[in-house]
Amino acid sequence: MKSIQYLGANQLGIVDTSIPEIPQGWARIKVSHAGICGGDLNIYAGTHPRAKVSLIMGHEFSGILDSDAGKFKKGDPVAVFPLISCGNCTPCQTGNPHVCNTLGLYGIDNSGGMAEYAIVPQDALVPLPKELSLRLGALIEPIAVAVHSVRDANFLPGDNAIVLGAGPIGLCTALVLRTFGARDVVVVENDLKRLALAEEMGFETFNPDKSDLLAFVKSKTDDNGYDYIYDCAGAPAFTLILFDLVKARGQIVIVAAYKKPAEFPFFKGMLKEARIVFVRVYRRKDFDIASQLAAEEPLFDKIITHELPVEKAQEGFDLILTKGTGAVKVMYKFD
Repeated sequence: MKSIQYLGANQLGIVDTSIPEIPQGWARIKVSHAGICGGDLNIYAGTHPRAKVSLIMGHEFSGILDSDAGKFKKGDPVAVFPLISCGNCTPCQTGNPHVCNTLGLYGIDNSGGMAEYAIVPQDALVPLPKELSLRLGALIEPIAVAVHSVRDANFLPGDNAIVLGAGPIGLCTALVLRTFGARDVVVVENDLKRLALAEEMGFETFNPDKSDLLAFVKSKTDDNGYDYIYDCAGAPAFTLILFDLVKARGQIVIVAAYKKPAEFPFFKGMLKEARIVFVRVYRRKDFDIASQLAAEEPLFDKIITHELPVEKAQEGFDLILTKGTGAVKVMYKFD
């Protein structure tokens, strides 16, 4: 079978390997689609601390079961819950395996889904609604990140929000917020093509390179700020103004993974009694909700801007890493 493998810093390979055998209690998937995630970019750059050479990447993927697997039948469409939790540490024992002390992921710590076939434990299988395409099935993982970010911050219908960043997670978060009853959602982005996509999806947008974001927020909110700020950008420049954007006793949700230490003016946060919530990945229920949302909201499909064959593995990473391409979610199609 063909697989996309990490072969060293800034090196990808399309490698022919044997179709994996199915261990007891596992399932084999004939992969349909696999998406490139920010974590895959870190692996490609050679900066991920756990990824090893010859790794089959990809933790966002969907496909068809290649054989019966417990309650699942051969031919069932599935996605994969890719978290690997130990089950023994305090977070796992207290209902929070998504922040397991030794959390791993398929596609990072074990072989992933950027291949014609993949194997995972049967309890990692997520059934897909019949009306959901396999293409969208591979987007459930980033949608689940957004669902978790909204649910874990106790978002209330009728509140308003700013989403910083119109990448895959930012646009998924904006759609989830609107679906969950947000009164007003503004997407902030300086990439013109991503900004246009957010507008096409029906969101009010703001380009901080063109106008003053603080002045905009003051005007929009009568100088009060927004109920929620979702930082899906991870840009250090934003951390200096997060407390200016949020209302008194509002909430800042850090969704992005910052690559470098950032400066936070915490005194401003104290003056407003603002709250900061950090979120990581998702719970299984978030994944189940994401699956239903993907089936019900056709706009999620617009986030998938490029679909490539496995032979164009390098082109997929180049699209995301090159500014101005308009790439948001890039997927490989294997079937």
